[in-house]
Amino acid sequence: MLSEEKRRRLVDFSSDLVGGETIHFFLNFSQGRIVWTKPIRSDMPLVFLVFSLFGFSTSQDTVALAEVAVYAPALDRFAQGQKVISFEKRDLEAFAARSLGDLLQEKSPVFVRQYGAGMLASPSFRGTSAGHTAVFWNGLPINSISLGQSDLSILPIQAIDQAEVHFGSSGALFGNEAIGGSVHLGTKAQFGQGFKGRLSQTFGSFGLKNSAISAGFSGKSFSSQTKIYRQFVQNDFPFRDLSKPGTPEVRAQNAQTKQTGFVQDAAWNLFEKSQLKASLWWNRADRQIQPVMGSATQDTQEDQSWRAVLDYFRFGEGSIWNVKAGWVSDQLIFNASENRTRQFLLATDWDIQKNENWTFKIGTRGTFAKGDLSTYSASDQRLELYQSAKWDASDRLSISANFRQLAYQDQFEPFLPGLGIDFLILEEGNHQLLLKASAGKGFKVPTLNDRFWNPGGNPDLLPEKSVNGEVGFHWIQTAAFSWEQSLTYYRMQVDNWIIWLPQGNIWSPQNIREVQNQGLEYQGKLAWKSGQWNWEARASYTFFQALDLTSDAQNPRQLPYTPEHQGNGSLEAERSGFSINLSTFYVGPRSIGTGNVRVLDGYQLWNAGLSFSQLRWKKLQFPISFQVLNLLDRDYQVLYLRAMPGRSFQINLTLLL
Repeated sequence: MLSEEKRRRLVDFSSDLVGGETIHFFLNFSQGRIVWTKPIRSDMPLVFLVFSLFGFSTSQDTVALAEVAVYAPALDRFAQGQKVISFEKRDLEAFAARSLGDLLQEKSPVFVRQYGAGMLASPSFRGTSAGHTAVFWNGLPINSISLGQSDLSILPIQAIDQAEVHFGSSGALFGNEAIGGSVHLGTKAQFGQGFKGRLSQTFGSFGLKNSAISAGFSGKSFSSQTKIYRQFVQNDFPFRDLSKPGTPEVRAQNAQTKQTGFVQDAAWNLFEKSQLKASLWWNRADRQIQPVMGSATQDTQEDQSWRAVLDYFRFGEGSIWNVKAGWVSDQLIFNASENRTRQFLLATDWDIQKNENWTFKIGTRGTFAKGDLSTYSASDQRLELYQSAKWDASDRLSISANFRQLAYQDQFEPFLPGLGIDFLILEEGNHQLLLKASAGKGFKVPTLNDRFWNPGGNPDLLPEKSVNGEVGFHWIQTAAFSWEQSLTYYRMQVDNWIIWLPQGNIWSPQNIREVQNQGLEYQGKLAWKSGQWNWEARASYTFFQALDLTSDAQNPRQLPYTPEHQGNGSLEAERSGFSINLSTFYVGPRSIGTGNVRVLDGYQLWNAGLSFSQLRWKKLQFPISFQVLNLLDRDYQVLYLRAMPGRSFQINLTLLL
């Protein structure tokens, strides 16, 4: 099998996120076999029966929590062959006063459709729509059940400790909406750290004022951490109004944003064999909705969310049992129109390490959702059964298989399989070359708005479905001059794609579009030392096609607002706590409409920054950083007639206690 040391070097996974896999219930265990409490007509029990033949041990012997601390979550253990990017701590610190949308756009191959500075930001993984991306927080799905997506602009980096993105259709691993990819956010509890505190203040252009405080205490058996943040920006930046003759320079109006929130985490070691974790996140964003060029609308929007999750872990000999309960409450008020949704989740799973070669996970997730929106009220119930298995066949080969079955609207949707392999082709000295390949299916249940919006909702919509395959190479050299490079080719087909079309005077969703996605993704990182300076360079390039086969399969066209080319890069030098960096990202031309007649120009932006992380006075440490965004003052648009800011400055002062 691949050793843990090799695995950490070859695959850039986070080892602390549960990532959405601990979500299940309604199983009975009897003499090592799985017995359903109710007969189910589907292919899923057959798969469980096959795995039960391996004879799972039901030993209840326990081990100390110190030994269990090395447990790797499902995202790490059963994602062989799939592309995953885990952001480093310094990346999150550099974007602390910004949003998840900014981080993904500038530091990953994900294209983020931004409707203005601080406005709606929706992700597009590999040419798919925003609704094809699953978003999790501490393993809890947090996408809006009415819209089917998350607004990345109101997910502040200050509220999280970890961020990870997973690419490709992985419905078997993560469930609903994971067609293009998934985003996993998390907070991290630590024991035995004593008291830790952090104060942070950021000032910047266009009225930017961000404040954050975090404090926590942890002993041997208890840990608590609190984060409180407030973000404000006037957003009165100048731009050229393309809708007016002569394109005069004007200032943005009605674009102010304000966001406040807090996160509370707590964890307890309950005896030698049990652990309890609880997290609560409240976030409120009040925004004036920036009008498009040529418009003078005065729209406002308030978004308020409560998210809570409770995890209980029971550690046994070679096994971990998890019970998860979660709650999400969202309120959106657009002008005077109020929309409320609530989700309740109950789940359990069982992770079993049979021996050094075989690992299994089985479980189920139940979800109840209720929506009270401005034009309708509706509810939804879902039950998901899933299992995963990993076989470390040798020191060079690991294979994983994932299976999921969804029960929805009193019927079973098609069975979802997934398969992946990691194969170590070459290992000579400091060089390692890894082959990664995977294939799987994904799905997305129509949202509440799709089915029940009045007028226009369509309760007869079918779920969107996808088939995905990818193959790639990961090459590593560890030496004084080290590098890490990966190249991935993927191909995907999405059927029953839901789009809203006019039906007379009413817009209604239909299963119309058939889309074929394919592309290449390259990522590279170099690190070396020159004298007393540590250098690091990163580069990423993505080529992707997202072709609409619906109207003309012989001459398909690229989907609107989907660039074929995208890339980013950075160079950083560090010495004794002082660092300086230069970064850039490029987004290619995008068509505005379905006919590809009008094309929005591509753009490349540059950012620069410097920081001092080792400034100290007695026992206090106070890092300071300075950033220039859009260094060359480039005029650009992400979406047509949506103004974006030019050059801006930020200075951040932090006090570590």
